[in-house]
Amino acid sequence: MAFILKRKIKAKIENETGLSTNGNLSGGRFFQNDGKPNMKVRGLKFWERLNMYHALLSLSNFGFVLLIFTVFTLINLIFAGIYLYIGIEHLNGLVATTTLDKFSEAFFFSAQTFTTVGYGRINPVGFAASFIASGEALIGLMSFALITGLIYGRFSRPRAYICYSKNVLFAPYKDGVALMLRMVPYTKNYLANVEAKVTLAMRVLEGEDIKTKFYSLDLEVSKANTLTANWTLVHAITEDSPLFEMKKEDLMNANVELLVFIHGFDESFANTVISRASYTVEDFVYGAKFNPMFYPDKNSTYTILQLDLLDSYSKVPIPMEFE
Repeated sequence: MAFILKRKIKAKIENETGLSTNGNLSGGRFFQNDGKPNMKVRGLKFWERLNMYHALLSLSNFGFVLLIFTVFTLINLIFAGIYLYIGIEHLNGLVATTTLDKFSEAFFFSAQTFTTVGYGRINPVGFAASFIASGEALIGLMSFALITGLIYGRFSRPRAYICYSKNVLFAPYKDGVALMLRMVPYTKNYLANVEAKVTLAMRVLEGEDIKTKFYSLDLEVSKANTLTANWTLVHAITEDSPLFEMKKEDLMNANVELLVFIHGFDESFANTVISRASYTVEDFVYGAKFNPMFYPDKNSTYTILQLDLLDSYSKVPIPMEFE
């Protein structure tokens, strides 16, 4: 179902979103809650569209560490099997007698060779074992060089480190109502020259076609010299707003999605960082206002920013026509 426009919207139409305007060709929302594109790629072979470097940089910390240990274990298991295949007698210094002990000795010799530790008790004898050990040592050196580069890339990658409020509020503002959402930096990577842009996407029925319209929402404050505390983005719902006279039912029929784009200069990385967020009608709360999330300390010498209060709000009355 699409929303039928009953008035001419005065808000500026955004034509540079890079998103499809044909509502029949788009499924679901444009972005997920965390700002990642809600899109699955098809049409190319897996290996042709796989960016291994990007995938390893984007992997979670737990997944990255788990992958390293898994690959390390698998490589040493493979080489331990190779040493057993060419003959365990080619490893001088073994004291194991059972098959399991021989395999464990070969495994740990492989680990010592792979990491170039080489304790010296076990050493290869003969061309085959020496050749395999040399190749494993080379693979180990290359692997650790690759891992070192990946770890550096993961730590040095510029990120915005911004948390967004779970909900968007329709709150009393001046003599009317405003749409509000809140964000806050959660590390000491302070941002400078921060600019916020909020775009409203909604599907409307034009004749027999469903079109997606993108409207740029005017913000009370769209730029900040620095972002060290929380920032509430406020869009006043006036006659010039695309949300004017639209009730919750209208927003649901229009599949409204709120797209938030933030970019600024990170002082720590000395680089520009970008952050995105997305909200749908299910995230809208009518008749509420955000509770303060910072306050002075006991001696009033510095300000305490309470990050766990980012989503905290209180219910307040708003005009019925907005509900």
